[in-house]
Formats: sequence, C-alpha cells, structure tokens
Amino acid sequence: MTDSIMSKAATMEIPINSNGDTGTLPEDDSLEQAAKLQWSLDQKVGLPRDGRDLQQVMVSGPNLNETSIVSGGYGGTAEGIIPTSSIKGPGVRYNPAFQKRITVTGIGSSMHHSSSSSSITADEATRGVAVEKLEYVKKWGLNTYKCTKQMLSERFGRGSRTVDLELETQIEVLRDTKKKYENLLQLARALTNHFYSMVQTQHALGDTFADLSQKSPELRDEFGYNAETQKLLCKNGETLLGAINFFVSSINTLVNKTMEDTLMTIKMYENARLEFDAYRCDLEELSLGPRDAVAMARIDSAQEQYQVQKDKYERLRSDVTIKLKFLEENKVKVMHKQLLLFHNAISAYFAGNQQQLEQTLKQFNIILRPPGADKPSWLEEQ
Repeated sequence: MTDSIMSKAATMEIPINSNGDTGTLPEDDSLEQAAKLQWSLDQKVGLPRDGRDLQQVMVSGPNLNETSIVSGGYGGTAEGIIPTSSIKGPGVRYNPAFQKRITVTGIGSSMHHSSSSSSITADEATRGVAVEKLEYVKKWGLNTYKCTKQMLSERFGRGSRTVDLELETQIEVLRDTKKKYENLLQLARALTNHFYSMVQTQHALGDTFADLSQKSPELRDEFGYNAETQKLLCKNGETLLGAINFFVSSINTLVNKTMEDTLMTIKMYENARLEFDAYRCDLEELSLGPRDAVAMARIDSAQEQYQVQKDKYERLRSDVTIKLKFLEENKVKVMHKQLLLFHNAISAYFAGNQQQLEQTLKQFNIILRPPGADKPSWLEEQ
C-alpha cells in the first residue's frame, strides 16, 4: 500500500501557467494525507528517521528555480540564458550557485561554437584545393583526349595537319646532321682511346730500352737511341692527345648540348602544332553543327581555346626558326676551328715536326696538363 501511494505521489504533475504561477493543485490534500500516513507507518513499524518527514522532503525537494530556459538552442551564448528566478510565483526560489554554473556552461558552448567555425573554415579551404586539382585534371584529360584523337587521325590519314614545308625540311636536316656528328664523335673517342694505349706502350718501351742500355754494355748505344726515340714519340703523342681531347670535347658540346637544346625546342613546337590542329579540327566540327544557344556557347569556348593554341604554336615556330639559324652559324664556326686544329696536329705529329705540333696547340690556346695533374696530391689524400 505504501509503495502504491509513493508511486502515485512521484508521478504527480505540477502544471505551470503562462506567467510562471503555479495553478491550483487538486491533489495537494492527497499529498498531505500520504505524508501523514507514511509518518504514522514509520512510527508503528519503528523505522529510523533522518529528522525529516516525507512532507518536509517533498517541500524542500527540487524547486522550479533549478531549471533554466535557454534561447538559441545548443551552443548559445550566456546572454540567452533566462534564470527561472525571474519568473515570480509561489514556491519558486533563486539559487545563485546554480545560475553561475549555467553561465559558465554557456561560455563553454560559445567556445565550442568558435572551434566548430574554425574547423569549418579549414574544411572549406581543403575542399577548394581539391576542386581546383579536380578542374586541372579534367582539363588535362580533355586536352590529352583531343591530342590523341588528332594524332591517330593523322596516322591513319583521316585528319588534316598544319605543315610548314621549309621548317620541316630544316628540322629533318638537323636530325640527320646530328646522327652523323654522333658517329664522328664516337670514332674520335675510339681514336683517342687507341692512341692513348699506344702512347702508354711507347712509354713502357722507352723505359725498357733505357734499362737494357745500362745492363748491356755491348748494346748500350743501340738501346740508348731507341729509348730516346720512344720517349720523344711519347712526348709528341701526349701533345697530340691534348689536341684530340680538345676536338672531342668541342664536338661533344656541339652535339649533346647545342643541338640537343634546339631539338628540345623542336619537340615543344611539334606538341604545340598537334594541340593547335586538335583544337582547330574541334572548332571546325562545331561550326558545321547546329547553331542553337548551347552550341553557340560551345563554339565561343572552342574559339577561345583555338586562339590560345594558335598563339602558342606561332610563338614556338618563331623560336625554332631563330634557333635553327643560330645553330647553323655556330656549327660552321666551331667545326671550322676544330677541323683545322685536328688536321694541323695530326700532320705535325706524323711528320715528326715537334715544333709545329706545339705551335698548333698555342694557336688554339690549348694548355696541356702535366703528367699526374689529375691525381690528388699527398696532402689531399691525407
């Protein structure tokens, strides 16, 4: 019975009208009767009491002051908190400590709102970078598709291509010339390696002749003559090696730097020509189609892209023309000097004219390194 009464008392509702005043409680008498009944039961059974009866507990229990109305929902500021102590009515009491706790909670909510705003800003920045990369990949894919389509059309003879006959002829001549100069460079390097081996052999042979002249008194003069001859040939051979190495270095610079730089510009020009023809064919196809609003917008966009590719193509064509001209002038100038050097050095060496060979190197400002100059000194080795 006691449990049923307590359950009934715990489920009571306290209605509040619009201005915060409590309304008439039709079951207030029932609550008082329940409290008195519980007190009498405790007296009979002899249950221990904590100094308060049920009525006092219910009177001093949670009051309406310990609730608050927050405007603005979750994350609102402290100004949006309306303490219920401002709502006047019987049985309502103000609790300053509870109001302070609510205010601090509101500040924490404001800080949480600020952190959320900063994280949203970072997310928007990251999303912007991702969208930019996506647009770049999209443009690159569209350009690659158009260029591949144009290349296949040209290869199978279905598409048209822009041709500059004079420039194409010069480009083919350059590529053929580069192959021939690469062969010349390979042969010059082989000659250098073989001649270096011969000079080393002559040096060893001269040392052997000199040693035998000391140990063979009856052939001292003969061994001595041969030793001096081999040493002279070795010295002249080292001078000729200096000239040939200079020749090889100059040809290598001409082939692998000057010509290669021009060919790189030619490659960029050919790629620009392919892109130009791809956008040109795309514009021609759109021009043959319908002329509604959507089609006209696409035509305008294709016209802009066509003009951009045309400017790029013409600029690179001009660069290739200028570089080909300067390359030809530089090639003639360099090869005239190097061929003259090679001829004079070879002729002087095999004629045995040491003075003319040394004069040839001075004429072309070639300075020979002394033997062992490439090796580090004993101080550097420490």
